[in-house]
Amino acid sequence: MALPTTLFAVGQSGSDAVAMGAAVSDSAVVRDVVARVDAGDFAGAEAAIAAALADASARDREVLAYQRERMRRMRMDFTLDAEAAKERIRRQVPDLTDAEFARWDAEGLLERMDIDGERLYFSRAPSNLFRLSAEARARRADPKPFRDSPLESVHPHHAAVIAAAHSQDSNSVLPQRWRITQTLTVDADAVPAGETIRAWIPYPREIPGQQQAITLVSSTPAAHQLAPASTLQRTIYLEQPAVAGEKATFQVSYELDISARHFEVDPERVVPAEITPELAPFVAERAPHLVFTDDLRAFSRKVVGDETNPWRIAQKLYAAVDAIPWAGAREYSTISNISDYALHAGHADCGQQTLLLIALLRLNGIPARWQSGMMFSPGTYWNLHDWGQLYIAPYGWMPMDVTFGRLDAGDPTVAGFYLGGLDGYRIAFNDDYGRPLVPAKAHFRSETVDLQRGEVEWSGGNLYFDQWDYDFEFEALPQP
Repeated sequence: MALPTTLFAVGQSGSDAVAMGAAVSDSAVVRDVVARVDAGDFAGAEAAIAAALADASARDREVLAYQRERMRRMRMDFTLDAEAAKERIRRQVPDLTDAEFARWDAEGLLERMDIDGERLYFSRAPSNLFRLSAEARARRADPKPFRDSPLESVHPHHAAVIAAAHSQDSNSVLPQRWRITQTLTVDADAVPAGETIRAWIPYPREIPGQQQAITLVSSTPAAHQLAPASTLQRTIYLEQPAVAGEKATFQVSYELDISARHFEVDPERVVPAEITPELAPFVAERAPHLVFTDDLRAFSRKVVGDETNPWRIAQKLYAAVDAIPWAGAREYSTISNISDYALHAGHADCGQQTLLLIALLRLNGIPARWQSGMMFSPGTYWNLHDWGQLYIAPYGWMPMDVTFGRLDAGDPTVAGFYLGGLDGYRIAFNDDYGRPLVPAKAHFRSETVDLQRGEVEWSGGNLYFDQWDYDFEFEALPQP
């Protein structure tokens, strides 16, 4: 059942760029405020915003308002003082010494910010420490394995995909039909009773060779608006009135076919891609997160050297980004340039690694673009995930997942599976990042880059991630 278009009047009135927190400005005041926020000078940023608002353009007022929101979100990510960070670490290292903590801190293993002169640590810094430091891992009193996808290690599925691609002479193999159910639950009384809650749940689009035959089964509420298949961050839009003391549940179920991908690349056949008008956007900068900074250029020169073959350049850049250790990330909406952040932070999560690799590939004239969605596994594991695609002539667009990276396998084809290959256990919700929703949001998005959990708002403003939760269920269906 489709919602009448009149229900979208409020959502259509918002500025897409501002709603995404992605509006850019040439204003010196705005640039100064962004720099102050990045540096942790929140008091100075707030003073500059207050002084500028009276004379600012309408667009700059909205951008400055987002900087206020960004500071609020950063304070939600950076919540621990040194003693609280130590206490968290001592849950796994009971005999942690102050000297150990200070050394790990000095080595950059504990992400922190100095906000208005107060040193604060990222809430996930204590758990990230054990991913970043072998020494810290060895100090744990009760070592436990990290909960990662089973497909991040060598798995029979990888060999099966490679064998099927070779025997069928196809880069799209092993299709499987799935029933997916996604749920978004808003906290009780997050919105005043009687007010309309508006929710956007991610929804896949058809991607030839990757995911097809998408069929909507049901939605709760039944009335909905499904974004056009051309929408690069596709959603299903739902709304319902808030009821005092009750949670609001939004849910969608659908079925689709997902195929694994694998390209057999012969480096000797590879030639530089002809940059057509269709490919041109994918070798270009795209501020704020894909910018060819001096540091990015220097890193690229060091990695690429005098190599000229696009595939071998891609392999070198992939390996260099793969070497950056994974760690849980602060919210993307709080970072002013994600690829630059990934280059300098000493760690990165999947989306940060992917944006860095995309920037490096584009800098070298290799078209690259974003994909993201949900990954799951032959079991119960599921999680948000980001990856990408690169264009290699004469093969065309092919997948890359630098976070899964090079697998520890003796067979080089299996080891290199995720550069030119993709497992059959993921749904792409997004074929780009930071793109408008349909219908448009009226207020700032919670996630300005990605779209995997969803978005929620009401007439009084956006509902941030601390005001709602999400769930994902998957079921393999019998093959016809």
